[in-house]
Amino acid sequence: MTTLDKAPAEASAPTAAPLPGSAPEPVATAPERKLKLGGVTREDVFTVLGALVGSLGLDWVLYERVLPFSGALGFLLCWYLLFLVGYYGLGRLQWGGLMVRERLVSVVAWSSGALVLGLIADQIGYVASRGYEAAQHGNFFTETMERTASLSPITSGGAVHAVVGSLEQLGLATLFAVPLGIAAAVFMSEVGGRMARPVRTLVEAMTALPSIVAGLFILGIVILTFGFDKSGFAASLALTVMMMPIVTRAAEVVIRLVPGTLREASYALGGSQWRTVWNVVLPTAKRGLVTAVVLGMARAVGETSPVLLTAGFTSRMNANPFEGHQISLPLYIWSYVKLPVDQMVARAFAAALTLMAVVLILFVTARILGGRAAGEMSRRQKRRLARAERQAAVRRPAASSFGAAPVAASVAAPADPAVRPSAAAPFRSAVATGEH
Repeated sequence: MTTLDKAPAEASAPTAAPLPGSAPEPVATAPERKLKLGGVTREDVFTVLGALVGSLGLDWVLYERVLPFSGALGFLLCWYLLFLVGYYGLGRLQWGGLMVRERLVSVVAWSSGALVLGLIADQIGYVASRGYEAAQHGNFFTETMERTASLSPITSGGAVHAVVGSLEQLGLATLFAVPLGIAAAVFMSEVGGRMARPVRTLVEAMTALPSIVAGLFILGIVILTFGFDKSGFAASLALTVMMMPIVTRAAEVVIRLVPGTLREASYALGGSQWRTVWNVVLPTAKRGLVTAVVLGMARAVGETSPVLLTAGFTSRMNANPFEGHQISLPLYIWSYVKLPVDQMVARAFAAALTLMAVVLILFVTARILGGRAAGEMSRRQKRRLARAERQAAVRRPAASSFGAAPVAASVAAPADPAVRPSAAAPFRSAVATGEH
């Protein structure tokens, strides 16, 4: 019932004013409506579907009836271009020019990501389908090729010696390349000087170095000049040459992203340059440095030509990387995939699938070892902080109730004529300082 429907006396009756000291009555307000920013609407979905269907029909007409073109790759490329044009045209019918351009860029980004994921899934699926015949048998992960010939059944032989060789060579290369790469990055970003520019130029040149050149360098210097035999250690040196520029460039970029205020705060507290780098800069850039290490490992783990020139080939288990020939998974794949025997080709694809699994495990392990970000508390620290807050909340009510009487006495003391100011002053100062 509105004000117009009420009686004149009722409608003109003044509203009762709230009593002094009473809390005002809450005013009923409409619930807030949350605005959702971003997301996908029905119009977006229908626009994309309409552009896909329309561009597919137009592409089929052009390829089959009008233009003398053929081939699946050209058909898909033309379909994608027509889809973008159709999406832009349909978007102009609904939205403004700025929103159409924004959504068109979003569609291009999403389609590019979907294309990359599709290519990765296709490669993994193809390798898994070709290597499943050998990987489904347990002997592939427990046996070597020492007693296995080319025409032996698939239930004989394996690649455990190649897995051991890859892990040892990659581990040694990481042990050599990571300290050198991070030290070079710290020199270029924190120390500087006249030598910083030549070092940076050399690192950039080594980034584009072909892998075969790294293998030839180690072959000529370590094996032919110094007389060392081909071994896993020599292969790890070649992989170090490939890893170090990647780690250095990525680490330098990450270290330069550390805010300069952190360095200034460390210097203001009296820290030296090396202590600032060790205790402030490197811990702050820890996650980025782990990413740099992962990029270097990704570059080295699949190299074949440096290992082919420096590690040799063997079908036996050799767990000593400093003596004798040692095979790795990339070399195992390269050696067996070219043989005209189905069993050997299946073993090669199973080794490729194993290499993917090893790389995934190494990357996950590196991420776990990288730990939390700078300034982020661990679970143990969060539990300790929560426990301290609960204990402080329990002690706070007891302290307030215990201190209520002295506070009241101190307030009433100046009004009591029997209490002299000289006697009340020490008591008030004691209460103000929290002494009971």
